[in-house]
Amino acid sequence: MEALGHGLLPLGSVRTCQKEGRCQLIGSIHFLSSPVPSSLKSLKYKNNIRMQAVQEEYELKQMKDMAAAKKRWDALIREGKVKVLTPREAGYAIQLSNKMLLDVRPSMERKKAWVKGSTWIPIFDVDTSLELRTLSLKATNFLMGGWWSGVPALSYNKEFLSNVEEKFAKDTDLIVACQKGLRSIAACEVLYNAGYNNIFWVQGGLEAAEEEDLEREGPQPFKFAGIGGLSEFLGWTDQQRDAAAKEGWGYRLTFSARLVGLVLGADALFIGAQKVGQYLQDMCKATSLTSFF
Repeated sequence: MEALGHGLLPLGSVRTCQKEGRCQLIGSIHFLSSPVPSSLKSLKYKNNIRMQAVQEEYELKQMKDMAAAKKRWDALIREGKVKVLTPREAGYAIQLSNKMLLDVRPSMERKKAWVKGSTWIPIFDVDTSLELRTLSLKATNFLMGGWWSGVPALSYNKEFLSNVEEKFAKDTDLIVACQKGLRSIAACEVLYNAGYNNIFWVQGGLEAAEEEDLEREGPQPFKFAGIGGLSEFLGWTDQQRDAAAKEGWGYRLTFSARLVGLVLGADALFIGAQKVGQYLQDMCKATSLTSFF
């Protein structure tokens, strides 16, 4: 469950200690201008080896946990405890059978697009706490790819089940959906274990839905709700490439112009930094000459 809350890899399962370990390794390289004693090198080497072992052990544990979770989820579906719906079937069920759709996505996806009449209770959401560990996790998440994907650090919503129980009775027909289908099947397991026995899982999530499958509200198509960051700004996501193939050159030119603007802006900042550096250097020289005379 913890692995679903982090958000950089396809399964949203960036390992916390792995990320922190990398940061420590990177940090050990910076700002060493003088020779390093051999004893210190040996100590750092041993620490790096120890950290690598911890990383591998944690990664193995995460893999085992995910494999075990997948077996449980497959069993829930195979035994009929959770029924499977396509996005189109979910749309029909909502319209014709008045079934309720429970949206368990985090807030940054929900605000872009949502199913009309759905209830939003995230199983994971953006971590807003200001604890030192959380701030470190957020910084690491950003440096490890959050800047590119736009996926922030997420944490498990401890009030998820209680919030669902406040809204829905245990015999309610519940259609559970997220963006890609992974967090929603985790939510289905939580709900089934809590006594809900009429659960329907949207396979593939809202990202697999066509616009006509479900009645949408919000500023963006369902397929675009899960993208963000610099990759979205430049149009370099699979969803945007598919849209570009349909929309034609006009769509592509928008993102090409953004890329050119980004390159020009980076060049301007680089040149500006050089000019400022040269100016400060000249000032230092002038101050030194004045002091000398």
